[in-house]
Amino acid sequence: MKTTVVCSGGLDSISLAYITAAKHELTRLVSFDYGQRHRKEVDFAIRAAEQLGVPHHLFDLRPIGAALTGSALTDDIDVPDGHYAEDTMRITVVPNRNAIMLTIAFGLAAANNEDAVATAVHGGDHFIYPDCRPAFTEAFDRMQAAALDGYAKVKLHTPFVNATKADIVTLGALHNTPFEQTWSCYKGGDIHCGRCGTCVERREAFHLAGVSDPTVYADPDFWCEAIERRKQA
Repeated sequence: MKTTVVCSGGLDSISLAYITAAKHELTRLVSFDYGQRHRKEVDFAIRAAEQLGVPHHLFDLRPIGAALTGSALTDDIDVPDGHYAEDTMRITVVPNRNAIMLTIAFGLAAANNEDAVATAVHGGDHFIYPDCRPAFTEAFDRMQAAALDGYAKVKLHTPFVNATKADIVTLGALHNTPFEQTWSCYKGGDIHCGRCGTCVERREAFHLAGVSDPTVYADPDFWCEAIERRKQA
């Protein structure tokens, strides 16, 4: 199955790239610059493409991202600390982001006679992000079948859609994903902050998976406090 992987440079999408390279025919990695707070992740996606021996495509969506206001990922709004499943993390939603990115990836895949576009949406995203839920991915797949009817047959591949982040770490480890060469932190400092939702979720996932976490965090113990606070909410 010839497959394009949408790759942000994060733990999930780079794990997906390595798994896809092992199980299918990885053709390319696709990333997007939508004016996010930092582009640090993209450098990791470029490195992954080089290591996997496939092309990397970076699409400039900054004019579109500038219009999708109100998110801590694109505007001058503080990224909240805490667990990913807290209501405060809703400020990180960029409206319709996945639908826009996947539409472009599908066009690219169709133009190159590929079979699938893979994206690393997972079960931990469901609480906050509507365009990561099965209802969205299934509907999007049907929509693209109609959009490309008679021209190409490209499927949406979402192997993690009902998986946990810990599941992804487990699978990524089995396929030799270089976790130290992935980036999760929304704050984009020199090292992972350890406090934002993506850092907390990342740290927790390694713990639950029983896999050694190679990540250096500015606040390596905050995740325990965040998880305890979530339990008491």
